[in-house]
Amino acid sequence: MPSKPRRNVHLQPGDLLATARLLGDATRGLTRLAEGVHAAVLNGMGLPLKQGRTGGITGLVYRSIEEVTGWVGRSTELALAQWEALQDPSAVSESPQRAAALAALNGVLGDRLQAQGNPLATPMALWMDGRALDSQQPLSEAKPRLLLVLHGLCMNELQWSTQQHGRSVNHAQALADAMDASLVYVRYNTGLPIADNGGQLAAALHALQQRWPMPWERLVLMGHSMGGLVARSAVAVAEQQSMPWRGALRQMVFLGTPHQGAPLERAGHWLHALLGRTPYSAPFAALARLRSAGITDLRFGHIRDGRERFADGAEPQLPQGVDCYAIAACLAAHRSRLSLRLLGDGLVPLHSALGQHDNAARELSFGATRQAIFYRTGHLALLSSAPVQAQLLQWLAPAQRNEKAPGV
Repeated sequence: MPSKPRRNVHLQPGDLLATARLLGDATRGLTRLAEGVHAAVLNGMGLPLKQGRTGGITGLVYRSIEEVTGWVGRSTELALAQWEALQDPSAVSESPQRAAALAALNGVLGDRLQAQGNPLATPMALWMDGRALDSQQPLSEAKPRLLLVLHGLCMNELQWSTQQHGRSVNHAQALADAMDASLVYVRYNTGLPIADNGGQLAAALHALQQRWPMPWERLVLMGHSMGGLVARSAVAVAEQQSMPWRGALRQMVFLGTPHQGAPLERAGHWLHALLGRTPYSAPFAALARLRSAGITDLRFGHIRDGRERFADGAEPQLPQGVDCYAIAACLAAHRSRLSLRLLGDGLVPLHSALGQHDNAARELSFGATRQAIFYRTGHLALLSSAPVQAQLLQWLAPAQRNEKAPGV
């Protein structure tokens, strides 16, 4: 009998169980936040506290809330787990709306979701032809050339496809077609430290190369925003561990990548510091710390493991023997001091996207002909811009370009 078509749904069986766990954690976190404020007030009155927690009837109330929350959470999880066991996961498929919601959630809380073993945490996966690749899946359509693309913070691989004036735009697909290359998308948990994702990507590429039906003639990595930092991190790991795929790497392209950091994350860090100034506001500093490790890594563009997340310092340079290209966007209509230092594309300053830095040790040397700036363009608009696509084709598939891209 023919198999039933899969239903495209926004909520899958395991989502309810995972959400119940997340809500339980949030309730306990808010309870501790309220107790922290209460404890700060009591401490200011000179009343002794044990390990910074309230005692007496007040402490009993807070402890009771935590215990009841835990009991309700365990009961709910048990009931939902029994219901989930009766469902058929093969009968449903993920909707784009669900994928987008999970991507945003992982960008903000992805490190915590993974640490807690929550099923909502996104595992790294390589996608090809609309399917996640696994070790058993045949690669009958594989080609000797490979284009691998990485999305940005709070995004997923589906968002490489955009709409512009009613027309479908996908820079990755257009470039892969022009290069006659296999197109592989990366989906990853953008809330994890960039170095963690870089290590996972390096290992995933190593495994993919081992089972590719032919040698790789040319590997190209293209990353939007955070994806560019993850790509650089993966290359650094591959060099340290002498992974063979590093030898096939020919080009890297960065679209709006904050090589030198993003000021919006620094604003979050300042908020954290300000809230911690007084005993009464200190408990609320926990709210500022809720941003994920991936977000805090964006403060200075960290791509290495074992670093203090808020420390500035030199990062690995662009890989030797690889042609590297940088595309930056700017909301302003033309180049000026304001657009260079403040505006940028709304999220990433121009100098950061172009790898420029006052500290020579952190400067990334993109050649003059390997960088481009597009004005009146925002960070996300880079993915739907026709001139950006033309520039990519001119750089990486010059024989296939139909029109010359605008100059810098």
